[in-house]
Amino acid sequence: MSRKYRVIITRRAERDVEALDSVVRKRIHGALRQLVMEPLGRAKKLTRPELGQYRLRVGDWRIIFDLDGRDVVVLRIGHRREIYRKKK
Repeated sequence: MSRKYRVIITRRAERDVEALDSVVRKRIHGALRQLVMEPLGRAKKLTRPELGQYRLRVGDWRIIFDLDGRDVVVLRIGHRREIYRKKK
């Protein structure tokens, strides 16, 4: 039996989720539940560490997160077209 991780959602990520429509929000919540059991199962390591350590793909949406021991810290959630762009 694997040990569970704790998912911590930052305030910025909460605002990202609140802006989504209900269908996408349900898919994101399902992906977040999967992070509890195995965060690196389908995640990819990011090449730009200033954004976050890992990303999880949920269709056209991305969950950007860091691992801190047994904590999964969700930093951002956004569409693939916009999530990697630098803010001006």
